[in-house]
Amino acid sequence: MPLAPIVVTVLVGLLLVVALVVAILLINFFGVWLRAKIADAPVSFAKLIGMRLRRVPVGLIVDSRVTAVKAGLPIDSDLLEAHYLAGGSVPNVVLALIAADKAGIPLDYNRACAIDLAIKGTSKTVLEAVRTSINPKVIDCPNPADGGRVTIDAVARDGIGVKVRARVTVRSNLDRFVGGATEETIIARVGEGIVTSIGSAASYKEVLENPDRISKTVLQKGLDSGTAFEILSVDIADIDIGDNVGAKLQVAQADADKVVAQAKAEMRRAAAVASEQEMKARVQEMRAKVVEAEAQVPLAMAEAFRNGNLGVLDYLRMKNIQSDTQMRESIATPPAPGDHQK
Repeated sequence: MPLAPIVVTVLVGLLLVVALVVAILLINFFGVWLRAKIADAPVSFAKLIGMRLRRVPVGLIVDSRVTAVKAGLPIDSDLLEAHYLAGGSVPNVVLALIAADKAGIPLDYNRACAIDLAIKGTSKTVLEAVRTSINPKVIDCPNPADGGRVTIDAVARDGIGVKVRARVTVRSNLDRFVGGATEETIIARVGEGIVTSIGSAASYKEVLENPDRISKTVLQKGLDSGTAFEILSVDIADIDIGDNVGAKLQVAQADADKVVAQAKAEMRRAAAVASEQEMKARVQEMRAKVVEAEAQVPLAMAEAFRNGNLGVLDYLRMKNIQSDTQMRESIATPPAPGDHQK
């Protein structure tokens, strides 16, 4: 009998604890549960408690589910919770699905979550991708925000430079948004197409007369292949004449050819000077040999006298011939101007 009051006390205590726990749960989750229940997007207390234990913001998940259900998209709270735990943005996914559904664009929940996770860490959102698919946006080519050139410079076949600034209208391609190339690829490809189109023109006048030729040529190349966008149009916003690149290149080539020719001429002059000095040295060498040979003449004459091969009359005859030769040379040589004055 004495145990009965103790048991009753324990039971009462347990009931009080259970009542306290239930009261705490009601205080924490009743408002959220009631809000979802009234919106015809019910979430059980068990799921609400599980979210709290997994540190998932209960209000965010419930409000996102209510928004989706009210828009006619019955998305289960478990899917929203799983996407949040994966690091995704649940509100953006829900709003993107609603926008795509209202615009008649086919977009399921898994693809929306994939796009959201793919662009995580960037300045873009899945909602922006859907909005761009609904309302196309315009991309400047080149993009002045990159801090580079403000125009695309190309040269026609006549050597005249042309400066072009284009605007590309694109629409998001949700089927290729995950893994597709970004806006930078579109800008690069369009710039390459513009340069090719201008370079194939015979004259810059053709480019000025028909700027739509550039747009048609660029669009025919299928530049949006493999990208996350679909190019709707390429419009030439501004076109201007640049420098005469061909003339500058010709002038530069002429200057280079002149320098090369001068260098080759200098080489030939140096070779001629060297050859001249070599000839002078050879002349001096020949003169030395002549002097050496002339020095041998008296010796040979003396030897001829001793051997009896040369007589006195022969020697005198040779001296007379030498004297006659010197006289003729003096007569044939005109006097110098200074000799008359003397």
